[in-house]
Amino acid sequence: MRKLAIIEAPSVLGLRPTGVEDLPAALLGAGLAVGLGAVHAGRVEPPPYAPERDPDTGVLNAGGIATYSVALAGAVGGVLDDGRFPVVLGGDCSVLLGTLLALRRRDRHGLLFLDGHTDFYQPSAEPAGEVASMELALATGRGPRVLADLEGRGPLVRDEDVVALGFRDAEESAAHGMQPLPPALHAMELDTVRALGAAEAARRAVGLLSGGGADAGFWVHLDVDVLDDALMPAVDYRQPDGLSWRELETVLRTALSGGGAVGLTVTIFNPRLDPGGTLARRLGDCLAAAFDSQG
Repeated sequence: MRKLAIIEAPSVLGLRPTGVEDLPAALLGAGLAVGLGAVHAGRVEPPPYAPERDPDTGVLNAGGIATYSVALAGAVGGVLDDGRFPVVLGGDCSVLLGTLLALRRRDRHGLLFLDGHTDFYQPSAEPAGEVASMELALATGRGPRVLADLEGRGPLVRDEDVVALGFRDAEESAAHGMQPLPPALHAMELDTVRALGAAEAARRAVGLLSGGGADAGFWVHLDVDVLDDALMPAVDYRQPDGLSWRELETVLRTALSGGGAVGLTVTIFNPRLDPGGTLARRLGDCLAAAFDSQG
């Protein structure tokens, strides 16, 4: 049975301080730790937010995110050293860099990237310079060196060791001039997931992550905007359609079964857009149900 440990990572350095920084408190307040049977492994506070784009890199808070990633990697590494499974509560998607850095310090790992967006922008195409729209590109070694080559270890994950599942932003990202996903990266957009069925799509994703060179396991990254917008409106960048709660639970259950998954990130949920706390409780229930089969 997995022993879970929650790390709070309330950074919005890659986005804006609009409320996503309250995600850990909202989910913990909704009973997530109890639902998961998890211990609390601390909170990694981010450096101050700077609202101006860095002139050298073209992104917001480049230095702050680099510093934060190193600190978060240390916290995640401590949980792994204790033999526990880290559940990292963001914050925005830039926290993924710190979690992957922790893994990169150890071995070659994969990444299951569950997101309504591909987040593969280069700074010149990202309208606001937000790293939360670039983290997958940065994690695979593309972008400003201060973030794409953390500790000289970039890329943090290889193209062929990534499966992006459930995204639905192809038209929007093309219109903005986002660089294309590399051919070696495994892309399973929402239409593909629907055609295969969530269970089969997840099984194929896990097979891809387990059948290559990343035999040390894989990280699961969940941006809650992978969910249907009608079900999860508490996000900052909304777009129509998305996975149902049942589909997401199925994907997570499949990913978390067996011993392949080594950690989970939860990002982008904005509690200020969920004043009654209903969505926080529903999200917590989904996560608890996904882990429930791991007894």
